[in-house]
Amino acid sequence: MSYHHLTTFERGRIQELLTLGYSHRRIAQKLHRHRSSIDREVHRNATSTGYVGEAAQSAYTTRRTHSKPKGKCTEDLVGVITDKLLATWSPEQIANTVTLGSVSFKTIYNWLYVGVFPTITVQTLRQKGKRRKTEKRGKFSMGTPISERPKEVSSRDTFGHWELDSMVSSRGESKGCFATFIERKSRLYTAFKTPDRTAASMQAAITNLYNTLPKGAFKTGTTDRGKEFACCTAIQANLGLTLYFADAYSSWQRGSNENSNGLLREFYPKKTDLALARQEELTHNLFLINSRLRKCLGWKSPIQVFLHEVAHLTRQFIIIPYWLMGAHCDIENKECDDMHE
Repeated sequence: MSYHHLTTFERGRIQELLTLGYSHRRIAQKLHRHRSSIDREVHRNATSTGYVGEAAQSAYTTRRTHSKPKGKCTEDLVGVITDKLLATWSPEQIANTVTLGSVSFKTIYNWLYVGVFPTITVQTLRQKGKRRKTEKRGKFSMGTPISERPKEVSSRDTFGHWELDSMVSSRGESKGCFATFIERKSRLYTAFKTPDRTAASMQAAITNLYNTLPKGAFKTGTTDRGKEFACCTAIQANLGLTLYFADAYSSWQRGSNENSNGLLREFYPKKTDLALARQEELTHNLFLINSRLRKCLGWKSPIQVFLHEVAHLTRQFIIIPYWLMGAHCDIENKECDDMHE
C-alpha cells in the first residue's frame, strides 16, 4: 500500500478545521486520512501560536531536502576516477579495482553522460568495435598451418607463445610500419618500428624481440599469411622458432593481437604516418596499454603477469626490456615492485 504525503491544501484545511474546534478524529474523516497521520502532523509542526498550515508546509519541504541521500559522488572520488580515465582506463577497470565495487561501472558511465567530470566526456573513452577493411596485400602459401599448433597454446595455459602482426601507415603516403607482438598468456603487447612491410624488416623485428627476452619466453608465434611473414623459414633456421599461420578470413584465431592493434590505433589513428612516430612516445603508449588491469587476468596488468612468468623462468633478477618500460615506470614504482614479489 503506497503512502501519499499531505499536500499544501490539506495542511490549510487542517489549520482551518482546528480553528473551528474539530478533533483530530473528525479532521481525519473529513480528509479521508488515518487519525495517526493527523496526530503526527499536528504534533510535529505545532508552534506556540498553534498549527499554521503555511509554516508546516515550509518545514516539510526543508525536511524532505535534508532526507535525500548524499550519494557516492564525492569530490575526492571524482578526482580519482578522472585521473584513471585520462590514463585510458575503462570504467569497468576502475569500478573493479580503484573503487572496489563501491561504485559500479554503469554508475561511472551515467556520471559521464550527465557531466559529473568537468574535463571528461564520453568521447574521452577508448573507442571499440572499429571495422577493419578487407586485407588486399599479397599472401603466400608455405608455412605450418594453425591446425598443427599444440593444444596448450590455444588454451593459454603455458607461457611464451606470441601472436604477430603488422600495422601500416596510410597507403601511398608512407612505408613506415609497426611490427606488433602479444604474448598469449600474459597479454603483454609490444611493437617495434620498421622502415617498411617487407620480410626482411619483419625478420629483424622478430629477432630483436627474441634476443631481448630470456630463454623460454619466446617459443612459438601465430600470424596471418601476409608476405612480410615469408621469413618464417629463416626464423625457424636461425632462432628455432616455429611460426603457425592462421586460416584465411579467421582473424579470431589471433584475436588478442587484433584487439591490441585496435588499442594502439587509438594513439595512432588511420592515416597517421608511423615513420614519424617517436620511439619514446611509442614506448609510453605501450606502457599505458600494458599497465591497464584486465578482467581476463583477474584484474592484474599484463606487465605484472608477464614479469611473474619471466621470474619463474629465470629464477633471478629480471632486467626489464626498454620497450616494457614507460615514461612513468621505474623499479621503485609500487606496481613494478609488486611484479617482482
